[in-house]
Amino acid sequence: MRVSIKDIARAGNVSHSTVSRALSDSPLISADTKERIQRLAQEMGYTPDAIARSLVTQQTHTVGVVVTTITDPWVAEVVQGIEDAAHENDYSVILASSASEPEREMAAVDMLRSKRVDGLIVTSSRVGALYLEHLERIGVPVVLVNNHNEQSGRYTFSISVDNRDGGHLATAHLAELGHRRIAYVRGPADHSDDADRFSGYRLALADSGIPFDPDLIVAGNGRLDGGEQALHALAGANALPSAVFCYNDMTAIGLLSAARNEGISIPGDLAVVGFDDIPLASHIQPPLTTVAQPKRDMGRQAMSMALALMRAEPSTEPFEDISVKGQLIVRKSSGFGRT
Repeated sequence: MRVSIKDIARAGNVSHSTVSRALSDSPLISADTKERIQRLAQEMGYTPDAIARSLVTQQTHTVGVVVTTITDPWVAEVVQGIEDAAHENDYSVILASSASEPEREMAAVDMLRSKRVDGLIVTSSRVGALYLEHLERIGVPVVLVNNHNEQSGRYTFSISVDNRDGGHLATAHLAELGHRRIAYVRGPADHSDDADRFSGYRLALADSGIPFDPDLIVAGNGRLDGGEQALHALAGANALPSAVFCYNDMTAIGLLSAARNEGISIPGDLAVVGFDDIPLASHIQPPLTTVAQPKRDMGRQAMSMALALMRAEPSTEPFEDISVKGQLIVRKSSGFGRT
């Protein structure tokens, strides 16, 4: 049976209030009594009743995190950053997956709120765009990671990488290597990060004096199979482009695998650049050139923002969304261009 404050009071021959004060480190009792009660509680295996405490404080010291999928390496590193910052602030994390379905994301948000979490962090989603009014009614702070929320409200804010700048970095790198036919493999339809990376791609082409060719734009889904299918589409065209920028590293790795099977040399026949810098990117052959997101740091910042929002008074000056820059990591997959 669960050890209660009453059990400790009976074993220590003290009052319930003395035990309560000792366990809350109150200065109203002597250091010797406090130490004795705390030691006794530990020996008896006492743990605080989080539910009872939350009823008193109106806080659970828990934050809910909704992710697209736990199999995505990018998500794993962001969540690690969230958990690191949560642990440092004595918060617990409850994780829920949405399978990249907006309605399921919103159901996960509602489920976590029903568990009385103090705040919510949602990664790589369309929730902000589709359900902002609902999020406002939830009444707890919501931080969106890599979701460009154009209508920040009292409770909803975002932290994201500058996808447009990252798309420009990747494409400009290939152009500087001498490539003139640079393809882009897109991400999931209607995702704002894909739209921004595509915008950066087009801007870099224009800056380099390279005409935009719609035939070099290939549909993708952000997964390995999308990269494999994209390679087949590019190889089946009239002429293979000399370079390709992929929406993310998973797409690029799928494309590299398919290229190997087709006998296409990387980077000799096709230079490849990804986006994210997941751990696998530096270990595949050839190692993948990519735009690195500060994933763990973004997770830490998301948790820090959620904590700040939870502690803020309603009259506090509004917070601002955070945008961070990606970093181009050059490895062998982009190689040297050909004209």
